[in-house]
Amino acid sequence: MKSRLAAGGAAGAVLVVALAAPMSAAAAEGDAQLSVLHGIPGVTVDVWVNGDLTLDDFAPGTLTDPLMLAPATYSVAITASNATSATDQVVLGPIDLPLAMDGNYTAVAHLNAAGEPAAAFFTNDVSATAAGEGRLTVRHVAAAPAVDILAGDAPVIEGLENPNEEILNLPAGVVPASVVAAGTTEPALLGPADVDVAEGVNTIVYAYGSLEDDTLALAIQTIDGLHTPPAGIPAGQTGAAAAAETAQSTWIGLGAFGLLLAAAGALFATRRTAARR
Repeated sequence: MKSRLAAGGAAGAVLVVALAAPMSAAAAEGDAQLSVLHGIPGVTVDVWVNGDLTLDDFAPGTLTDPLMLAPATYSVAITASNATSATDQVVLGPIDLPLAMDGNYTAVAHLNAAGEPAAAFFTNDVSATAAGEGRLTVRHVAAAPAVDILAGDAPVIEGLENPNEEILNLPAGVVPASVVAAGTTEPALLGPADVDVAEGVNTIVYAYGSLEDDTLALAIQTIDGLHTPPAGIPAGQTGAAAAAETAQSTWIGLGAFGLLLAAAGALFATRRTAARR
């Protein structure tokens, strides 16, 4: 199973390294996965974990890659970017995040319906999807009233309130989605936007920001590798090829291209160094 996140680009990758390094030198069997979304517009913050500064100048809209952490309860505080400790100029927290063995989670700093800073802690659904299906998870973490989610012109999720979520298992395909005020079909608060529901992938859409301040935005996270194992492998396809197909991930949203370029650059530099030896 792999998890991919889109938002923040290469800067998000750097932040992941900064957060993961002091906690876990290498992933171990049974480790939990924790992703972090900064959904409070206009506020650059520092993130402290167990009293240590782990994310410096964490920018709004950034969604980190999964961190591999030993099962435990972690104390997280969010402060102003110029704070000198986890107890100085606190924006949120401290918040206890209990991570279970092999769990998959996303922690979100966001605005509640009244526009005040809040935190949400979600357990991501990583159960297997049916053959030919993907999973769409919608999370309302914006300063906005209850919303409906439309697929085309028809509501597929109704009355979703901050900070709740709805989970749908759908046939794989592209869903033209819009976010509208509950009980209406227009005008769209967000969208319409094409959301790719891929087979064996949990596509998680976050609506964050503020309706009143006109800062509503989307962040999209994907967790792949949830396919139901096939009854057999078609002729001409090796086990290695089937595994590679299962491991394929869908990159969605802003920042994905930047991460891909960063990875390609690192690979090129490694091969070039090896060739000179």
